[in-house]
Amino acid sequence: MPIYKRGKNYWVDISAPDGTRIRHSTGTEEKAKAQEYHDKLKHELWDISRLDKRKEHLFEEIVILALKDAEGQSLYGTKKGYAKYWLSVFRGRVITGIKGDEIARKMPTHSLHKSRKSLANGTINRYRAFIVRAFSLALKHGWIDHRPYVPELREPKVRVRWIRKWQARELIDALESGIMRRIVSFALLTGARRGEILSLKWENVDVENRNAMVTAENAKSGRARALPLNEEAIRILRDCDKTCPFVFSLNGDRLTDIDRAEFNRALDIAQITDFRFHDLRHTWASWHIQNGTPLMMLKEMGGWETLEMVKKYAHLSAEHLNRFVGSVTFLAQENEIDTLRSKKMSATG
Repeated sequence: MPIYKRGKNYWVDISAPDGTRIRHSTGTEEKAKAQEYHDKLKHELWDISRLDKRKEHLFEEIVILALKDAEGQSLYGTKKGYAKYWLSVFRGRVITGIKGDEIARKMPTHSLHKSRKSLANGTINRYRAFIVRAFSLALKHGWIDHRPYVPELREPKVRVRWIRKWQARELIDALESGIMRRIVSFALLTGARRGEILSLKWENVDVENRNAMVTAENAKSGRARALPLNEEAIRILRDCDKTCPFVFSLNGDRLTDIDRAEFNRALDIAQITDFRFHDLRHTWASWHIQNGTPLMMLKEMGGWETLEMVKKYAHLSAEHLNRFVGSVTFLAQENEIDTLRSKKMSATG
C-alpha cells in the first residue's frame, strides 16, 4: 500500500530502486497532497538511482544530527524542546526545499506553554541557533550546498553588574551564616557559577595542587574545566564540612540552592542595589581585567565558549590601563629639541 493513513496524517510506503524500503509521514492530512508527495519522492528516488543525483534528506534527519551534536551539554533538555517545536513546523519536508525566509517567518513568538507569554528576542534567537546549527551540520555532511540565511534578532545589551572589593567585604560581613559566607567568598575568588559551586564534590578537589574540577555534566558548556584555587580559596575549603560528598553542605546534607533571603538581607545591609548572585561572577571577571589578566586567559579560567563573551568585561574599568599611558609621548621630546636648538644657536652666535 503506497499511501495509508496513520493517526491524523497520511504516510508513504515506497520501495526505492536499490531495494531500500522508505516509510514515513507525509506531514499532511489531505490524501491528494499525500499522493503528490508520494509521486515526487518516487520520482526523486528514480533520479538518484538513474542519474546519480544527490539523495534528498528529510528535516527529521538534520534534527537528529543537531541533537547528537548537543549530547552531554547542560542545555540538552532545552534543545530537545527546540527540536520538538521545529519538527512540528517542518516534519516530513525535504531540507533543500526549506529556505531562510520561511524559517524566519516560522520563528516562535510566544511561549509554547499554557501561559503563551511573548518570547524575548534572546529566546527566539536560541530557537534560531538550533535550526541554523542543524543546517550547518547538514552542510558539513554534504547534504546541501549552502546553509539558509536566517537573520538574528537584536538583543538588549548584556547586563554587567559588579562591585568593588570593599563592597564585597561588607557584603560578606553582613551574611549571617558561615556556609553562605563561604559560598559567596568562593564565588568571588573563583568565578564559578552557582550550580558549579553547589555541585562541587570533594573527589574533584585537589588541595595539594590548588585545583578543582568542574565536571562536564555540571558545566554550562557541557565541557569539563579546571578551577584554579588561590590561597584564600584553599582556606575556605579547609573550613568546609568533610562528612558530605559535596563540598558546600549543611549539617551533612547537600545544598541545592543558596539562602536567597539571607543573601538579599546582606545586600540591604551593605547598601548594594541591583545585584544578583550571578553578579559575583561578573565581579570576579572585572577584578581580573583590572589586574591585567589577558582576555584569552580569563576565557579559559571562566569557561566561556567564545572570546566575545569575555570582551563585555573589558570596559568595566580603565584603572588597570593607567600604567601604560606614559608609553607614548611626544611633547616632552619637542621641549628637549627646542632646548638643544637654543643652545646651538647661542653657541654659533
